[in-house]
Amino acid sequence: MKHFILLVALLIVGTVSAQEINWMTMNEALEAQSKNPKKILMDVYTTWCGPCKLMDKKTFGNKKVIDFVNKHYYAVKFNAEGTEEITYQDFTYTNPNYQPERKGRNATHFFADALRLQGYPSIVFFKANGDLIQAIPGYKTPQQFEIYLKMIANDDYAEITTMEAWENYQKNFKGTF
Repeated sequence: MKHFILLVALLIVGTVSAQEINWMTMNEALEAQSKNPKKILMDVYTTWCGPCKLMDKKTFGNKKVIDFVNKHYYAVKFNAEGTEEITYQDFTYTNPNYQPERKGRNATHFFADALRLQGYPSIVFFKANGDLIQAIPGYKTPQQFEIYLKMIANDDYAEITTMEAWENYQKNFKGTF
């Protein structure tokens, strides 16, 4: 009976831990890419951003999103006002103006500036070689997010070069989330 209870407990723990996105830092993702090339999905957030928290809960907590992201991407969590050092394309980005005593909004990290983000949350996609693909600003539900996840994972974005092509892609996209 003890073995059965232990087995059930292990299965429950394994199931619960598999229900999350495997987040890492940008430096860890770039290192992982050097060993096993895979695209990067970066969730850029701030601690004061309500829509960021909602996206964490609703979108990144969705089982279909979790499964798809873990399979097709290295997932990065990046605080756009944090202090993490990021070495990207032979340059180290920091946040020298960060004020630890400050409540709420803080100085923007130089990497967020380099990505030219237009707001938070933003999802930034990178190629399997680390090159930037695109930043997508704003809160997205799992259903709204699905088209971007799949378009980039399948490299369809490379063929979408006009607004008309994007509109056709959206019209023909069949979501499953």
